[in-house]
This record gives sequence, structure tokens and C-alpha cells, in this order.
Amino acid sequence: MLSHIPQAAQDADPNISLAKDIVGTCVHCGVCLSRCPTYAVRHEENDSPRGRIFLIKSMYEKGGAPDARTVEHLDRCLTCLACEAICPSGVEYSKLIAHGREYVEEHYRRPLAERVIRRLLVTMLPRPGLFRAGLAAGRLARPMRGLFSGTLRAMLDMVPTRALPRPSPVDRPQVFRAELAPGGVRRKRVALLNGCVQTVLDTAINEATVRLLQRHGVEVVVAQGSGCCGAPAEHMGDEHRALPLVKANIDAWLREADGPDGLDAIIINTSGCGTSIKAYGHALRLDLQWAEKAARVSAMARDISEFMTEIGLNIPQNPHNLRVVYHSACSMQHGQRIVNQPRDLLRAAGFTVLDVPEGYLCCGSAGTYNLLQPEIATTLKERKLRNIRSVNAQLAASGNIGCMTQLAGEVGIPFVHTVELLDWATGGPEPGALAGLVSAA
Repeated sequence: MLSHIPQAAQDADPNISLAKDIVGTCVHCGVCLSRCPTYAVRHEENDSPRGRIFLIKSMYEKGGAPDARTVEHLDRCLTCLACEAICPSGVEYSKLIAHGREYVEEHYRRPLAERVIRRLLVTMLPRPGLFRAGLAAGRLARPMRGLFSGTLRAMLDMVPTRALPRPSPVDRPQVFRAELAPGGVRRKRVALLNGCVQTVLDTAINEATVRLLQRHGVEVVVAQGSGCCGAPAEHMGDEHRALPLVKANIDAWLREADGPDGLDAIIINTSGCGTSIKAYGHALRLDLQWAEKAARVSAMARDISEFMTEIGLNIPQNPHNLRVVYHSACSMQHGQRIVNQPRDLLRAAGFTVLDVPEGYLCCGSAGTYNLLQPEIATTLKERKLRNIRSVNAQLAASGNIGCMTQLAGEVGIPFVHTVELLDWATGGPEPGALAGLVSAA
């Protein structure tokens, strides 16, 4: 598939030059269509990876502002990366769609309502205090959600009906010392990304992560200055708001890495964030001041399931042999190619692990996608819920807060983070969502 992207455009923007190379690797085979969620829902070529590749190619060839039709189809992409994971030609679709969206945001003026909503999301989500306040306001407006449609209705529908947990003390900058047996030595020292949305919606995840790591002889630091990974803005193509967050994290973690105690890894327990952090090196590759530092951080990033596989799980103290259906987030299985580690850890912890039929298919969460594209997201959610229910599990687990938020309220069984089960099995408290499940079983 030859590209006629003007040389002047490639010279002016290295991302366009990279796009030409990526476009050139696509052989138009159509394998990606079999895994694309939007194609499965809409059955339209332009809502497939192959169709979007052509749209991006055409957008760069024409230059200037893209048309509304192109923007619409690019917006509908969930960035689940199932296409990239299965592509026989190795098309780096993740880089192509990311830079394409940045181009859209720089050259296309969206309608006022879209601009306001997108600005609200990229401002509120990275700031836990502001996000908590926004949810409180949303709870007041939720009874009137029937008056709204589209994104506003979706935002009100997603407001939790239960009271939010109080801010957790583990999310403050500090050091958690490793628990050592008599005469033992510290095995590792890691930084934990405590994140933004997760610290508001489910504080138990970071608490369980810290306990699990401490119990395995690992010292954990929540670094001063670290916070949102930048993914909410990145997914919307808003590089200008994403990069300050990215650089703040890089500075915070490298201060620890270059300090007297050093760092062995940066631990992430939200797979969407992990995918973004592992791409810091690419995002800043053209910045001479930041390229090397960003690459160092990306190289140290580990999902909690990767890290626990590397150091080994303690012998379970509380094996319950409950039937757990494991939902692998797209950012985990496609973005980071982490497939077996979470399942193997759950089995080692004493659980019976069941897989979700059509497990490669996105649940519709995808960061802010379920808010900005609610119709497609709802269709995908309902399909995922049917598949999870079909395996007759006692509880569900995942490694991504976005998927948990999308599915937990309607799946009909308790839904917890994988790390909560590993913590419980090796000596931690029973996850609150499982109260009464063991005695009932």
C-alpha cells in the first residue's frame, strides 16, 4: 500500500514521516477486521483498523484540517489494539492512531459542546480532588439523568450510586518498608503509581498492592510529585496536556532511582496506565532533553502481575478454590502482551480460573470511550456481560479499574482487582466485595 504523503509534510513533522512507514507495512489483508470491536458492532470498513489506516493516510496526503467524517471514524476507535496484537505484518497501529489523533486536535475545530466536554474530562480526571468533587455534583444531578442523552447521560449513568471510599493514607507520598523474616534482606525496592481515578473510585486496590509487595520483601515508595500517567489527555490526542503529567512522573521516579536507595521497578496496577507509561520512551523520543530519561522509565515499568511472576508468589495461606472468571483488559493483553501471568498467579493462589468467551473483545470502557461514544460502548458492555455470565463463575477479576467500573455494577457477581485476591490468598484481608461469599460457597 504505497503512500503519497508529501515530502514537505514529512520533513516538517517526524510523526507524519513515521506514519508513512507504518502505513507502508499494511498489506490490506483484513485479518484485523476479525478482532476489531467497532467493526464487529458496525460492520463498516471505515470503522475497522484497515479503514482508519486509509483515512489517516488520506488525511496526511491532503494536509490541513481533516473533514468531520474522518474525525468521526478516528474517534470511534477504542485503541484496544487487538488489531496490532494479531496483525501478521506487524503494523504499529497504536503509534499511527495516537499521532493521527494529535494531528486532529491540532488542525480540526470541534463543535463547542464537544470541546467543553473534552476539556472538562482532561482537566478533572487527572486531579483526584477535582474528580471527587465532580462525582459529588454528578450524584446530585443523577436523578435527572433521564432529561439528558449522549455523553451527558453516560457521564451521569457512570456516577457511583454508593458512597465513595475516603481518601486512603497509602496514596500519600511515603515509603513502606518491606516485611522481613528474621535475618532476611530486602528483595527489591519499587515505586508505585497510585494513579488518579483509582485513588477515588477504589482505594482498596493500592492498599492491597502495598501489602502484597511488603509481604514479599519489597520496599514500596509513593514518590513525591508522581500522579496521573497522562493517558486521559493522550487518548484524546491532547499532547499539550498529557506531556506535563508525563514529565512530572519521570522526574519523580528518577529522583528515587538516582537516590541512595535506587529503584528496581515502577509498579503499575492499572493496565491502561501501564500501557501509557511503557510508551513514554516513544512519546518523548524526539525531545533531546527528555528522550533518555523517558526511555529509562519505560524500561522500569512493570504491571504488578509481571513483577509478582518475576519474584514468585508466597505459598497461599487462604486457598479457597473459588471459581474466578478473569477478564483481561485490552491494555493488558493487547497493549502490553501480558496474557498468562495474571492467570498463573491466580491459580498459584488457589483459585480455579475461567476464561471469558471472546476474551479478545473490548468491554467498551477504554479510558473515556464509554463517555464519549456511549452507544458503541453500551453494545460492547452488554456483549461482555453475557460472555462473563455464561461461564458460571463465583466472582470476576481484572487488572484495570476502567473495566471494573464498566462491568461490576451489572455482572451479577463480585468483581475485584486481581491483586486483591493475591493479597487475600497470601495473608491479607478478605476483599470487601466478597463479604459472605466464602461461607455461602
